[in-house]
Parts: sequence; C-alpha cells; structure tokens
Amino acid sequence: MTQQVPSTEPELAGVRNFRDVGGLPTVNGRRVRPGALFRSGHLAHATEEDAAFLASLGLHTIFDFRNAADQKLEGPDVELPGVRNVNLPLSDPADGAEFWKMVRDGDIEQLRGILADGKAAARMVASYRTIVKERTAEHSRVLHAIAEDSVPALMHCAAGKDRAGISIAVTLLAVGVERDAVIADYLESNAKHRRYKVRRNGSPDTAYTPEVMELLSPLFDARAEYLQAAFASIEETWGGTDAYFAQGLGLTPETRERLRERLLD
Repeated sequence: MTQQVPSTEPELAGVRNFRDVGGLPTVNGRRVRPGALFRSGHLAHATEEDAAFLASLGLHTIFDFRNAADQKLEGPDVELPGVRNVNLPLSDPADGAEFWKMVRDGDIEQLRGILADGKAAARMVASYRTIVKERTAEHSRVLHAIAEDSVPALMHCAAGKDRAGISIAVTLLAVGVERDAVIADYLESNAKHRRYKVRRNGSPDTAYTPEVMELLSPLFDARAEYLQAAFASIEETWGGTDAYFAQGLGLTPETRERLRERLLD
C-alpha cells in the first residue's frame, strides 16, 4: 500500500524517518538552510532508488550513531560514492542487551515485568539524560566537524528517533533554533510512515497483540518528555545551554558562529 507522504518529502522504500530539517526558525529570526542537515533511520536497507536519491543530496558526511550490535542486526549502511561515513556509537552494545532481547522474545508476563507501570517511559527518560551527560565527546566531534567542512550532513541511528534525535536537537540548539521548534521536529518521528518497524519473534498472534504493542509503545514513541529530560539534564549539569556548549562540548564562540554560517540562511 502506498504511504501518504507530503509532496515535499521523498518516499523512500528502505529508509525510515528521513527528513530535511531546513526551515526551522531561530530565536533571532533566521532559519535553518534547506539541504544542509538531514536526519533518518539507518541506511542498511536502502534500495537502489533510495541510494540514488541520497546520492543526489550532495552529502559530505553521514554520521551513524549505531553501535556494533545495531550494525550486526541491521547491516552496514549502503555506500554512497564520495560520501564520508563517520560511526560514533552513542550507546554501548552491552547496554540493555538483555532488555532488548526480552523486548524481541519475551512473553506477555515478562514484558509486563520490565515495561508496565511507567517503567518503559522511565527507561527512555533515563537514556536521554545519560546520552546528553556522558556522550559529550561524541557530540563535540560532530559539531566541530560540521563547523569545519561536513555539510551537507545526514545524522542517523537505527530508528532515527532517539540517538539521532538528541544529536539533531543538540545541533539545532547550538545554532539558536527555537526550543519549541526543536521539539516539534523531534515529534515528527511519530508519523506512521516514519515509525520504526517493531520486530518481535514468535507467531503474529502472540507477538503483536494490542497489549504487547501498548507495552512497547513508550520505547518506540517520540515523546516530548524524553527530549525535555535531555534539556533538563543540560540545565542541571551545566546550568544552561551556553555553558553546556562551552564547557561540555568545548565550543568556542567562533566555532558556534561557523556552525551558524554552515547551517543557517
């Protein structure tokens, strides 16, 4: 069945959650330049047509935030001629390995035990906080690379929602995009045609029941509370975004100005 995708957004057969973040407004009246910064899910299942479209974007760098376990599960990204691929895992393969095995294989009682009563959403909130606080070196590397020469850039993880979502948010905040606009872009990952396809082992009759899908939904939703938890972690740890960029990521005012030059109209 053909998915109803807005005419301004390409319909990619094997890549989920692709979009250009161009057009988002900054606090001082500027906008993100179209064609400079893209986000998506992984590119491992890109078709030839998808790859041709991605190649047409003139990408300089693809930032892949998946870890080795993700890449083993999904496969490596399709290779695009002349494009630099930078792998910066924002989660360790061992992190939650047992948890995610339970998500794929667990029966309803096991899923209730690890996900019910707000536990799934709490896990996501904690994950967002951790990534912001502990992956400063990776986010610093991304922003310095973009400031130097890495535009147009595409950022992705597996679903293009969490690790890529945080990294896109950090990048947008660095150039002064309005926080409400950052959150609104993040929530676009909930669109039906963008959502990650949940994988469960077992028969469809038991693996994808309404209760199972309800228990899993906090893990696969983009929820404002998740990204707001990351923002709160920045405030609590560094006292504000400017201090986060200066102290946490080591960005000088000159580097942030170069970022604005690269990404803003």
